[in-house]
Amino acid sequence: MMTEKELIAKSVKYRKKILKYIVGAKAGHTGGSLSCVDILNVLYNSVLNVSSENFTSPDRDRYIQSKGHCVEALYVVLADKGFFPEDDLNTLCQYKSHYIGHPTRKVHGVEQNTGALGHGLPISVGTALAAKMDDKAYHVFTLLGDGELPEGSNWEAALTAAHYKLDNLCAIIDNNKLQITGTNADVCNTYPIDSKFESFGWAVKEVDGHDIKALKEAFAALPFEKGKPSLIIAHTIKGKGVSFMENSVKWHHGVPDKEQYETAIEELDGIMTGVN
Repeated sequence: MMTEKELIAKSVKYRKKILKYIVGAKAGHTGGSLSCVDILNVLYNSVLNVSSENFTSPDRDRYIQSKGHCVEALYVVLADKGFFPEDDLNTLCQYKSHYIGHPTRKVHGVEQNTGALGHGLPISVGTALAAKMDDKAYHVFTLLGDGELPEGSNWEAALTAAHYKLDNLCAIIDNNKLQITGTNADVCNTYPIDSKFESFGWAVKEVDGHDIKALKEAFAALPFEKGKPSLIIAHTIKGKGVSFMENSVKWHHGVPDKEQYETAIEELDGIMTGVN
């Protein structure tokens, strides 16, 4: 099990790699990948019972990335965990590469094809229900973007999860408060998120989505209430770790130029120096 300090350093390394491969591909969803990577870091390095070796086991935990457009963060973490050689990411978004701009099961370690928003939670509900029906002990985790919450399929799934008492299910919302055209409050206001999910029968906790310790404690507390699905609202910053990207709509799918990339890496190296 990695220490908190090791996990913090790992997040910095992940951010550098996300930027490297997005720049190489000349495409990607930079801001959202940087906002969610701490969550993926804690999941894959401290929580999930899943690995390259047990990925075909019916007893493995399942992680489904509903906010599939931020696949760069997932690819970087999966490569680090040995699901495939990291050099494969040099083909990101290139012709005939399996490493496309949304998760696909052609990539080892990806549970489900996602990208059309609002699909990850319904799939996860079905997967968690299957575990209950088969008397399996595995857990199901899914990461949603706050900007995908207006999709009606999420709320049908939320009702279903509570109805079947799926306390083996944990949904995490990457609550960076921005989407492609503006703030969530301006585009389609879904706040307050906590009371909405509570009214649908979920147990809810809110955490700083960049606080490794807080994330670990939240996951360790699952299920938050027996007989209820759990929701973690992770308050994050779009573009986290790079000052000129943070809280900026333009970096939803902006790609850094050479100078911006070098500046970003310098900033992240500075953060790493502070960690060490």
